[in-house]
Amino acid sequence: MAYTDACVHPYPDGDTTLSRMALEARECGFDRIVSTTGSGEFSGVQVVQGIVITAANVREMTRGVRRAPPGALVMIEAGDEGFNRSAVALSGVHVLRGLGRAGKHAFDHVAARIASDSGVAVEVDLAPVITLRGRERQKVLQRYADLLVLQHHYDFPLTVASNARSCLDLRTVRDVVGLCSLFGMEEEETLSALSSVDGLREHPKPVQVVG
Repeated sequence: MAYTDACVHPYPDGDTTLSRMALEARECGFDRIVSTTGSGEFSGVQVVQGIVITAANVREMTRGVRRAPPGALVMIEAGDEGFNRSAVALSGVHVLRGLGRAGKHAFDHVAARIASDSGVAVEVDLAPVITLRGRERQKVLQRYADLLVLQHHYDFPLTVASNARSCLDLRTVRDVVGLCSLFGMEEEETLSALSSVDGLREHPKPVQVVG
């Protein structure tokens, strides 16, 4: 089973070079990373090109997906309820991210069903779990617990990402399992989510305009 950190941000987005990030990821037990700044193979770690699209509306999102580099893992920053339903329905989108920061009802049963039908994953971003404290951290943990309830019911894919901007922000596979247990993910579920990226990229579809 190959484990993937589903989003990291090497230099110039962060302060660590891509090659150094890959080396540290290998030491943490990862076989692959999704990088916002490049692709290739370093230190035996496969680096997949990822693109994060932040859009104000569906039209802008669709334009961004159309312009994504071939073979890139396309990740959409979550918005409100209607935007997120459109995002998971849009061909060419692989991952919806940022739900830990989104509103309580930003991802509902309708979006979950669409994500399951279309094979679009939802990202579990560990950065706020690691960096936040107190009430804000508890809010994120509750968002992920709610997400997990929907995932158990509708069986859409999950990815897990450190969103590291420094090699110091990376966590080992064992640490990731521990962090995900804080909101109810079992070890087997976490390891499955760490192995989901290949399945997301196997069957690329042409982009279609959604409503």
